[in-house]
Amino acid sequence: MQGKNDVTIAANKFVTQNAGKLRDHYRIGKMLGSGAFGEVRMCVHRETGAQRAVKVLRKSHMDEDEKKMLFNEINILRELDHPNIVKMYEFFEDEKRYYIVTEICKGGELFDEIIARGKFTEKDAAILMKQVLSCVNYCHKNNIVHRDLKPENILLEQNKDFDQIKIIDFGTSLVYDSAKSLDEKLGTPYYIAPEVLNKKYNEKCDIWSCGVITYIILSGMPPFNGQSDQEIMKKVRIGKFSFSDTCWSNISDKGKDFITKLLTYDVDQRPSAEVALQHPWIIDFSQQTVDTSMAFGALSNLKTFRADQKLKQATFAFIASQLLTKSEKENLAKIFKAIDKNGDGKLSMDEILEGYDQFFGKNMDPADIEKMFKSVDIDGSGFIDYSEFVVAAMNEKNLLTNEKLQSAFKMFDKDNSGFISSDEIKEILGFGKTLSEEAVNEIIMQVDANGDGEISFEEFSAMMKRLSS
Repeated sequence: MQGKNDVTIAANKFVTQNAGKLRDHYRIGKMLGSGAFGEVRMCVHRETGAQRAVKVLRKSHMDEDEKKMLFNEINILRELDHPNIVKMYEFFEDEKRYYIVTEICKGGELFDEIIARGKFTEKDAAILMKQVLSCVNYCHKNNIVHRDLKPENILLEQNKDFDQIKIIDFGTSLVYDSAKSLDEKLGTPYYIAPEVLNKKYNEKCDIWSCGVITYIILSGMPPFNGQSDQEIMKKVRIGKFSFSDTCWSNISDKGKDFITKLLTYDVDQRPSAEVALQHPWIIDFSQQTVDTSMAFGALSNLKTFRADQKLKQATFAFIASQLLTKSEKENLAKIFKAIDKNGDGKLSMDEILEGYDQFFGKNMDPADIEKMFKSVDIDGSGFIDYSEFVVAAMNEKNLLTNEKLQSAFKMFDKDNSGFISSDEIKEILGFGKTLSEEAVNEIIMQVDANGDGEISFEEFSAMMKRLSS
């Protein structure tokens, strides 16, 4: 039960519009791609040296609907916290343009990889589809439907590792009400579900798109093909596809059954993402081993994690949201996904207990686990989210480097005075709500060792490095 002075702290609250100028915070680099409204460029965060991507959109090229789509994407992306969904850091706006800063993926689109390879092995395909369905499951559980899943919207990392894909382009995604059906016709002809063409559909249109993607990566050709969009959509409307081409003779029956289930014409009979993740083809072909010693280390860190003070929680959330590098997250993402048995992108108490059993081999005291769980679940949602896991499972030496602490301190110390004042605490931890004097004073008192009513960098650093009992 949260009291009126309690502040809920979550990493996504640090993903905001930055009032400053983009170039004051980033060095802009080479172009990575361009589209109808603008371009995507590489950029380097001046404060941390991190490479990121910035989507630059010209206002003059956008009508009101397109601007609405952009803000829809921003609002959805800032809420999502999943290892396979592209992470947004912040956004800027000036007179002529909007800028969205996200993580960078250097391996190109899955689309180009399909063209380069022709087709994939079943193991690669299953690993890839497991990640895609896990994103879809996570989105659907949060009442978000993507509506435009296709290989162009799935990015790879430089190492082309299929369990590190990122789903992008949430411009046409939507927060939906599961009791109502959707009626807007959008999507891409090859991947669009028949019920979307009939303008009466629900979130399962994403599952159909996953079926089409699986068909394409296993055979190198689309299930519904034609010379024109009209012709393709006519075939989609009929919904008949076949495995008669010779390339299918080398594909397992489980693989064909998986595609058939996802391309079920009747929406009510089509599986949910959670059910699809339990299909024998995914389970048999996407087996991957997790480095046991790494998992052991991560779970040991989790066990000792404590963040009892609000300022400490906020600092951890800020570090998780803004300061961790890709490589710091990569190994932890693998462990997170290994523990996330039902693939909904968050860890329940049962999954954590099972994870400890699996990697520690001995039963931990459930009371200890429960205490740890509450510490790590900073926003009190009853689940451990991806960012919460990453921060708590990281080695403290890497998490609390002087550079990260300096960056976090600077973020709180808005006026660069070298101290964090009560007004700054109010501004940062209020997240748009007004914090009472009492709550602010309590936060400062927990940290202010010399009692001068402000927090110096030394006091801040000591608080972060102190293990609370």
